[in-house]
Amino acid sequence: MKPLKLTAVLVTAALFAMPALAQVSTLEKMRTTGKLTMGVRDGSVPLSYTLGDGKYVGFHIDICQQIINAARRKLNLGMVEVGYQLVSSQNRIPLVQNGTVDLECGSTTNNVARQKDVAFAVTTYIEEVRMAVRADSGITSISQLNGKTVVTTTGTTSVQHLRKHKRAAGLDFKEIQGKDHQDSFLLLETGRADAYVIDGAMLASLIATSKTPKNFAVVGEVLNVEPIAIMMRKDDTELKKIADETIKSMAASGALRDLWTKWYLKPIPPKGVAIGLQTPESIKAAWAKPNDKPMEDYQAAPVAAKP
Repeated sequence: MKPLKLTAVLVTAALFAMPALAQVSTLEKMRTTGKLTMGVRDGSVPLSYTLGDGKYVGFHIDICQQIINAARRKLNLGMVEVGYQLVSSQNRIPLVQNGTVDLECGSTTNNVARQKDVAFAVTTYIEEVRMAVRADSGITSISQLNGKTVVTTTGTTSVQHLRKHKRAAGLDFKEIQGKDHQDSFLLLETGRADAYVIDGAMLASLIATSKTPKNFAVVGEVLNVEPIAIMMRKDDTELKKIADETIKSMAASGALRDLWTKWYLKPIPPKGVAIGLQTPESIKAAWAKPNDKPMEDYQAAPVAAKP
């Protein structure tokens, strides 16, 4: 049995290591097969998440559907069968590279390192990395994390930003990782972690949909500013052009603003709870002047954001 298990591991590793060589473009795939695969998350509320039974919804899901509609019209196709591939922080880039996923519609940060492997549409969302704590913890600043346990989600860069922040200099804190956002929040919720560091809107949505929202607070300094964008294969130039044009059109028409209202200001499924997050000025600026600049072109605000 051991040799068989080793073989399976090696095959899986080889699959994820395969470069996207000699792949047809997504538009050609749509033209010949009438199909496209969308990469989705199961818990990136409200960007991309599941309601169960194979149904995925969210701010980025809606935008991706508009991109797919635009591609379908360009190809004069009556219908396109959209398949959903669940991705994680760890496997999303390999699955795009090897062609398993055509359009990744989750919550992925556009940065210089990733731009070497994949392409990003123009920015649709900008996130400020912060931390959530239990409201009775007394923690209000990074400087109070000495000797504490900090959780973040596997495959994200949030704790790296924390360690680089000037107020974290000399701090000795323990780092643990959750397998996904819900798991990370559970570690905070059950007292196994003192702080959870991740995108601020993600923290707000996790708190809003928790059993006791009043027991948690988003606090402290802004650790980093990250442009979040829809991802595709690096050589998929036709799809990127359509994606960029679609998003720019949605920004100009007010459709992005309407989607924000739908997903951030009104009650959303499955619990019918509103996140209650007004559109930040940084996102309004990105919509006003669409671009695909990486994270490194952004800088975190020099002062603490309000809880």
